[in-house]
Amino acid sequence: MALGITGLSIVLKIVLLTIGAFPFNADEAVVGLMARHILQGAHPIFFYGQAYMGSLDAWLVALGFALLGEHVEVIRLVQILLYALTVFSAILLGWMLWEDRRIGVLAGVFLAIPNVNVTLYTTVSLGGYGEALLIGNLILMTTVTLARKAQHQAATVRDPWELWGLLGFWMGLGLWVHGLTLVYSVPAVGVLLWHLKHQRRMAKQLALLGVGFVVGAWPWWYFALTQGWKPLLTELLGSAVAVEAGSWWQKLLQHAFNLVILGSTVTLGFRPPWAVQWLGLPLMPFVLSLWMFVAWDGIRYWRSKKSISFADMLFAGIGLTLVAGFLFTSFGVDPSGRYFLPLALPLAFWAARWILRLQPKGLRLACAGLIPLYHLWGIVACAAQNPPGITTQFYAPTQIDQRHLPALSAFLKQTGETRGYSNYWVAYPLAFISQEELIFTPRLPYHLDLRYTSRDDRYPPYALMVSQSERVAYVTTNNPALDDYLKQAFTRLGISYQEAHIGDYRIYYRLSRPVHPQEIGLGETRP
Repeated sequence: MALGITGLSIVLKIVLLTIGAFPFNADEAVVGLMARHILQGAHPIFFYGQAYMGSLDAWLVALGFALLGEHVEVIRLVQILLYALTVFSAILLGWMLWEDRRIGVLAGVFLAIPNVNVTLYTTVSLGGYGEALLIGNLILMTTVTLARKAQHQAATVRDPWELWGLLGFWMGLGLWVHGLTLVYSVPAVGVLLWHLKHQRRMAKQLALLGVGFVVGAWPWWYFALTQGWKPLLTELLGSAVAVEAGSWWQKLLQHAFNLVILGSTVTLGFRPPWAVQWLGLPLMPFVLSLWMFVAWDGIRYWRSKKSISFADMLFAGIGLTLVAGFLFTSFGVDPSGRYFLPLALPLAFWAARWILRLQPKGLRLACAGLIPLYHLWGIVACAAQNPPGITTQFYAPTQIDQRHLPALSAFLKQTGETRGYSNYWVAYPLAFISQEELIFTPRLPYHLDLRYTSRDDRYPPYALMVSQSERVAYVTTNNPALDDYLKQAFTRLGISYQEAHIGDYRIYYRLSRPVHPQEIGLGETRP
């Protein structure tokens, strides 16, 4: 049964890939380029250009490239397999937590056919979300195993030292791979300590937990010792997305709005991450009612028991830790949905538990089928609207129709324009699909007000290659203000050029001499 449900998740993703539902995005391209560089002998520790999201995803993709070749589909195959393992481990976790195995099975079905948000970020790579969800499940499974062994072991029985070390290892590995795993680690340790508060020898157990943590996070520690602590800690708290202005209270209120209004709707599948667009309106009232009943039943269940179960403590801890992190760090500025991915697991289990207590059987079956049906409705609706398709881009100007990317690549090769400048969302996909024959440094803004951050330029060797070229071209997308700016700058400098249009791409090529962005007031951070 568990394998069949896991297979269902794989089939769904393969069908979506077959119809081209997911546009190729720049973050995904960076992972692919990192994987290619790994096969060439590189050893990156983190996602290019930042000090968070470890490179494990790129190493796994590199393995896929070594076996199957360097293709976009291989990057996504890795994500599909990671999520299949996440679904399978979730079912096993349900079997560990409840005597009624149907809870794990039904929760697995809800996860195998997830909402649009989960479908997107577990199919398209952004550098570590798939690994984070799987590692989170492994943290929870190890925590449950430790609690059970401690509950049943006699005083003379040997402590499960290896499990404490394993738990620490998963937590350390998770910290390196993606700080999002802290929403599993923090409640796991807290609930475990509470559950074992009367146990002796806790100091030794915690010491082994710490040793495992250090071993699991060794790339993180290595970076700290060689590059310093500051970038690790600041980026762990969201400095990369810290673009807000205003007082602390204003930021908190904005984060609360993002959480309650935007976060809840994307988490429950009512809208896609990239738009405020209602999905499956005919079914939405029924789905909303179902989740309200699930919430009310959970509160009533906890009050009647006058205590909270170990499973509910774990899952509530995940939710509370995530909410706290979203409200009180800079990550709260981003309500797109990726930071809410860990909530899919507790929601699936809570819904399954409530549904399986319903009577009569017909009502139980109807509610059990409603959730995956609604999820599937949303997925199909989003896949049918392409562009943008099921996209990671929630800023409309960056929703580029990448189906024209091969034509752009062919045009640039044909005209001999292999070096130049573009924005982040063009440069890296172009480099990947051309086997790095076409190197365009992301030194152009994609914001309509021409804001730009040098963080977009994530791989310095590319910048050096372009700066040394005797010929450069410019590629822009969906940015009339930038197009006007470039034309005026070229005219002011007396530069002749030709212009071409391919889909969303606008190409300025055959410049009479190389013009670099700094020469015309571009390419530097502009808030």
